Amino acid sequence: MTTTRRIAIGAGLAAGLSASLMGGAATAQDTVRIALVAKALGIGFFEAAARGAEEAAEELGDVEIIYTGPTTTTAEGQIEVVNSLIAQRVDAIAISANDPDALVPALERAMQRGITVVSWDSGVAPAGREMHLAPSSDQLIGETIITLAADHLPDEAGKVAVLSATSTSTNQNVWIAAMKEYMADTYPDIELVATVYGDDLADKSYRETQGLLQSYPDLDAIIAPTSVGIVAAAQAVQDAGKVGEVNVTGLGLPSEMAGAIESGASESFAIWNPIDLGYAVTTIAYELATDAATAEPGAELSMGRVGTATLDENNEAAMSEPFTYDASNIDEFASVF
Repeated sequence: MTTTRRIAIGAGLAAGLSASLMGGAATAQDTVRIALVAKALGIGFFEAAARGAEEAAEELGDVEIIYTGPTTTTAEGQIEVVNSLIAQRVDAIAISANDPDALVPALERAMQRGITVVSWDSGVAPAGREMHLAPSSDQLIGETIITLAADHLPDEAGKVAVLSATSTSTNQNVWIAAMKEYMADTYPDIELVATVYGDDLADKSYRETQGLLQSYPDLDAIIAPTSVGIVAAAQAVQDAGKVGEVNVTGLGLPSEMAGAIESGASESFAIWNPIDLGYAVTTIAYELATDAATAEPGAELSMGRVGTATLDENNEAAMSEPFTYDASNIDEFASVF
């Protein structure tokens, strides 16, 4: 039987926990407790990932999922979450990081106490985790998001802007760098005019999009490699009467982007299945926490029904390629996630 708990960590909570609980990870217990840590609670992508984690827990049979995260997308909030999980002596922490480096000391403490630590979606520096599961390869994601924009530009030429999450978000920065490299070689007539940050907050992402539309009246496309930002950007474009002039694309959830596809604010977008991602990282965390597998270069780690992840020299692996959604298939997937 599996159990799922959802926990929001507020400021100061971790500090109030008894230091007497800060011992080693629990052993020889009936239930393996795996904490799935989101960048922040209330984001559809991570809610879907939690569904996948629950599915994996049901299959594994002796797993309790603790779905948690801070209330805002900050490293400080996640550090408090991690400290609380250490005090609870969970068996594994699977975290999507708001900052690759700031979390390392807290996660090192977790590993010193025998807790398995893996990162997923947005990575942690190697010193702070045993392995990282990326949703796709960084190069493929970078190529995909600029190609989605180029496909709807006349003669693959025009002006684009990027609306990212936080300036320190590991995955966003790597994807944008890969996009720029591919754009320079493949789409020399596309100009990247600006990169702005909405901090994965809907209202700030909306305001940043408004700023882009005002600053660049001849803008052709906005690329938002964030499920929060892309929805906010599409709404801002629609509210500004710019549908048909500015195409919003990037990474989003079908259920949240169906309206944008219908209105024409977005021609197409991409994403991997976050349910699969939550399922896969939970399965890997379980394998590592129970010593059924070891995170080392070349190791093949089971992802259950998703397949096998092969770790590279940095103990990193990719789950799958991103998939494109548009008017031809949005209805099919919008009811799924």
